Amino acid sequence: MQADVSAAIAARYKDLNIEWDVDVAAYPSIVALFEDAMQRFPDLPACSSVGHSISYSELDKLSANFASWLQSDSGLSKGDRVAIQMPNLMQYLVACLGTLRAGMVVVNTNPLYTERELEHQLNDSGARLLVVQANVAETASRVVAKTGIEKIILTEIADLHPVPKRWLINAVVKHVKKMVPKVSLPNVIKFNDVLKKGAQKSFSPVDVNLSDLAMLQYTGGTTGVAKGAMLSHGNIVANVMQLDGFFETFGIEAEGAVFMQPLPVYHIYAFTVSMYSLRKGAHTLFVPNPRDLPSVVDAFEQYQPTVFCGLNTLFVALCNDERFQNIAFKNLQLTMSGGMALTQAAAERWAEVTGCNVYECYGLTETSPTATSNPGNGRQLGTIGIPVPQTYVKTVSESGETLGFDEAGELCIKGPQVMQGYWQRPEATAEVLDDDGWFATGDVAVIQPDGYVKIVDRIKDMIIVSGFNVYPNELEDVCAKHPGVLECAAVGFASEATGEGIRMYVVKSDPGLTEEAVIAYMREQVTAYKVPKSIVFKDDLPKTNVGKILRRELRDEAARG
Repeated sequence: MQADVSAAIAARYKDLNIEWDVDVAAYPSIVALFEDAMQRFPDLPACSSVGHSISYSELDKLSANFASWLQSDSGLSKGDRVAIQMPNLMQYLVACLGTLRAGMVVVNTNPLYTERELEHQLNDSGARLLVVQANVAETASRVVAKTGIEKIILTEIADLHPVPKRWLINAVVKHVKKMVPKVSLPNVIKFNDVLKKGAQKSFSPVDVNLSDLAMLQYTGGTTGVAKGAMLSHGNIVANVMQLDGFFETFGIEAEGAVFMQPLPVYHIYAFTVSMYSLRKGAHTLFVPNPRDLPSVVDAFEQYQPTVFCGLNTLFVALCNDERFQNIAFKNLQLTMSGGMALTQAAAERWAEVTGCNVYECYGLTETSPTATSNPGNGRQLGTIGIPVPQTYVKTVSESGETLGFDEAGELCIKGPQVMQGYWQRPEATAEVLDDDGWFATGDVAVIQPDGYVKIVDRIKDMIIVSGFNVYPNELEDVCAKHPGVLECAAVGFASEATGEGIRMYVVKSDPGLTEEAVIAYMREQVTAYKVPKSIVFKDDLPKTNVGKILRRELRDEAARG
């Protein structure tokens, strides 16, 4: 059966003229990839945030200064962990690339973490240095004393802007908008002081290879205690090169193109796309807060991006924004979707508003992240596409038997982008990664005879009604097409009659929408056992910081009655 799947995928590659044998080890490290880009594109803009850009040569210099300070003044050495906690700002790339150039390990840290979450991650990773943005430093101020953090680098939002603009923006954010909390942090050094001191020393290049650990990328914590996925330089380089193989199918000239990045770069999806953008000489446009919809629309109008990276909830929100609907999308050629399931209604509405199709890809933290994608010359809406180069997929039954085409089972992935394992958790690693390198995703999928893969749902989100498997993604995709529905989420709850019943949580776009109308609509669209027993209207749905709907919280609410 596996041979049949591989043959189907090989046939698609041939039909679509995609190169399978890409060089996934084209660079000996992320550092080498970055330094090559600095040589090729010195004068092009590398990234922008809050209305200012820095060039590739400036990014080269600044990250080298950061690395130099790490080597001379931090007390850290190769392999030590550096936690970076900030929204999408240019400073993130400087700190991240500087850390990697010094041979150290990046621990991407969510600025919205609670005290419990932050304390766990800092202690679990063994991070000794924290780079934090002032606006989000309050939580850190309450937990660092309970961790192994020895020094803290504090940055303000406009630290890389020229003066006096830097002083003005930082003053307004702090004193007028009151966005910077008053906190007391031990052993603090300012970000710009780090750069100044680093510039006074000479950076000594470090020997880093593909097997060296580059990042501890913590899973979202939506399934228990957050675990650090160990991603090597080789994992990230491989995924960048795999993306490169697919990107050619879109026919876009990436050099100088604007890649708009509203999703947080501390999330693996946005991170790897940003690394790809650097390799190609593109201009990464960072949006610090994607929940601030007016700022996202402002950025669209000002920069007219070529490529937009988003996810379903952001597409829905933007398409329902009147100002966004009236933008003239002059340059938008590619919209990428990842991070959560893309509904057909959202994809169609986005294409209607922007004139640009959405191409869905799929991956996980543990796969760096991209495992499959829809190619530019072979998009199938409703699927996650075909495996990216040198990536193998299969579906397995609960007993571990490899399944055939169109048989729903757990999706497993094998390729050079699959993580090394979970940090200091060999038992958890063994649960998902077998001796042959197959990673068990926890997602139910089917592989079609044409090689395309379709995600059915998360195994843990599946609802069993009278012995029948019901997948929330299917119901949500149907419900979202109702003209009165803005967003929706389906969950199961205990039922004496059927084992589990289905509750649909709905955010209205039509204030007059009723529970009866939604149920009647669903009866017309799905089999009887899939029809929700109740509809609950809400003003909004709980989401993670990157916009994924938290079904777990809704399940807990449904369980309470």
